[in-house]
Amino acid sequence: MIEYYSPAEIEAMRPAGRFVAGILTELERTAEVGMNLLELDDLVARRIKEAGAVSCYVDYHPSFGASPFGKVLCTSVNDAVLHGLPFDYKLQDGDLVSFDFAAEVDGWVADSALSIVVGNASERDLHLIDTTARALEAGIGAATVGNKLGDIGHAIATVARGDGLSVNTQFGGHGVGRTMHGDPHVPNDGRPGRGMKLKPGLVIAIEPWFLQTTDEIVYDPDGWTLRSADGSRGAHMEHTIAITEDGPIVLTARDQG
Repeated sequence: MIEYYSPAEIEAMRPAGRFVAGILTELERTAEVGMNLLELDDLVARRIKEAGAVSCYVDYHPSFGASPFGKVLCTSVNDAVLHGLPFDYKLQDGDLVSFDFAAEVDGWVADSALSIVVGNASERDLHLIDTTARALEAGIGAATVGNKLGDIGHAIATVARGDGLSVNTQFGGHGVGRTMHGDPHVPNDGRPGRGMKLKPGLVIAIEPWFLQTTDEIVYDPDGWTLRSADGSRGAHMEHTIAITEDGPIVLTARDQG
């Protein structure tokens, strides 16, 4: 069921958005060569406890998951792009790492992701991250009242294909509100002017993710981590946004002071 939220409810979502944005900002500043993925997960777990927030991941067990996730942060490194389960691994120079984080604050959920390179970055990795970021911006720009769901996907895919990337639609954005994943599914490709009409009060996560030379993914033995089928690297960007009469509000913007 697709839910719509009042302006007051959208305002009530802002603390969750600020908290999630703050965690990703801290990870962006803190992650460096030599840091262990489990160390980063422990850091975020402490921040959740300090804030009185609730992890959306620890007990999360959708149909595609082999078991409950068990960690508070997704850490996808290099050829991993989605749902990366933190494990005993120290980041190395040049690693491309994507952090995906969702949490509940006062009963409301926000969900966001970013990709960075630790240490020395290759131009190819920086270009992939830039393309993904621009695709997210394009998707948000299309999330306006009167547009259709297909307009969001079309905007995302246009950026990706313009930079020579292919698009996988198995995993994409989704509704957000009282729970982390709800309707509608927001694919990273679409036909303009097609699909459900975007109305005020819809709150969704828009999350483009791309791989350098393929759109095929495979699961790790952990049942969660998704990697490129050919070993090429991936990047992932995501924001939770609210669609309003005045345009999209980015609830997880990382420049909220």
